[in-house]
Amino acid sequence: MVTTAIPQPQTTPIQSALIVGNYCHDVLLQGGAVVAETLGGAASFISNVFSALSVSFHLTSKVGFDFKYPVNHDPIVIPTSKTTVFHAYFDQGHTENAHQDRVLKRVEVCDPINPSDLPDKRFDFGMAVGVGGEILPETLEKMVEICDVVFVDIQALIRAFDKNEGTVKLVGLKESGFYHLLPRVKFLKASSEEALFMDVEEVRQWCCVVVTHGKDGCEVFWKDGEMKIEPFGANQVDPTGAGDSFLGGFVGGLVHGLVVPDAALVGNLFGSLTVGQIGLPKFDLRLLQRVKDEVQRRKLHNTCWFEGGKDSMSFTKPDGHDEFHASLASTKLVPTCSIQECQRDVPRSAGSVEQVMRPPCNGQ
Repeated sequence: MVTTAIPQPQTTPIQSALIVGNYCHDVLLQGGAVVAETLGGAASFISNVFSALSVSFHLTSKVGFDFKYPVNHDPIVIPTSKTTVFHAYFDQGHTENAHQDRVLKRVEVCDPINPSDLPDKRFDFGMAVGVGGEILPETLEKMVEICDVVFVDIQALIRAFDKNEGTVKLVGLKESGFYHLLPRVKFLKASSEEALFMDVEEVRQWCCVVVTHGKDGCEVFWKDGEMKIEPFGANQVDPTGAGDSFLGGFVGGLVHGLVVPDAALVGNLFGSLTVGQIGLPKFDLRLLQRVKDEVQRRKLHNTCWFEGGKDSMSFTKPDGHDEFHASLASTKLVPTCSIQECQRDVPRSAGSVEQVMRPPCNGQ
C-alpha cells in the first residue's frame, strides 16, 4: 500500500486552490515573422483549465502597465514595470538547455512575486508555477506554510536567462536555491527535458515527481514505486502550455476527489487538447461537460479514494482505470459546434490567429 498525506476531504465539493505565477505576453515566431501573439504564462493556462473544470481558485500574478489582455482574475499591476514577454522561435534548431522544439527567449521581465503579495489565508492546494523567474525561495516557503498541499512546476525553480539575449537556460535543481524546500513540497512536475536537471531517484524520496513525455503520456514516481499513465491522441500544432494544462488537469482531478493515477489521466487529456490550438486554448463546452460528467461518475464509482485512512491518498491504479481512460478519450469524439455557441471566449491577440501559419513542432 503506497500513500502520501493530503488534507481531509471538505464538506464542500470544491476545495480552494492558490495559483502563483505571472501572466505573460507570448509571441510565436517562424521564419523571422510573428505568427501569433497570445496571453501566456503557466498561470493563464492553469486558470483556463480550472475554470473549465469548475475549480474555485485565487490567483496571484503580476503584470506591467502595458498588459493588454482582459482576464477573469485581475493581476497586480506594477506601474513602473513592463509585463513579462517571451519570444518562441520555432525554426532555430536545438540548443543546449533549451526546449527541443523551439528556442525560448525572455525579452521583458516583470517584478517577482514576494511573500507579502500572497493572500493572508489558508488554502487546500497551492501551485508555484512561475515561468520567468518570478517565484522566489522565500515565496515558495510562504506557500508551503499557508497551503496544505503544494505542487511545483520545476520550470519555476531551474530556469535561468542569458544576460544579453534572454535565452532560457536550465540549471541543476540542487543549484537552484530551492532544493532545501523539497521535503515540504508534495508534487514536483517536470518535462522529460527538465527532468535531466535533477536526480529523480533522489528527489522521489522527498516528494512525488511527475514527468511529462508529450505524446507518450507521463510517469509518476514516488518513494516506493512508479507508474506510466497513458496518453491521448492529438493533432499537435503548438506545444506551448501543454505541460501547464496537464498540471491544471492533474490538480483539478485531485481537487474533484480522484486518485493520483486517474487525476493524471485528466492532466494528459487537457495537455492533448491544448496542443491542438495556438496559444491559450478554447475548449468546446459540450466536451467539457462530458469530461466533468465522467470525472464525477469516476469519483462516485471509485470507493477506494482513501486506502490508508482518511488522511492519505493512494498512488495505486484502481480498478477501472483503463475504462476511465477510454471514457475520457470518447469525450474528444463529441461533435463540435460553432465557436459562438460552444467555445469559451479566451483572450487572443488583435490579429486572426486562425489564419496564421501553424508552426510545425513536436513534443510537449
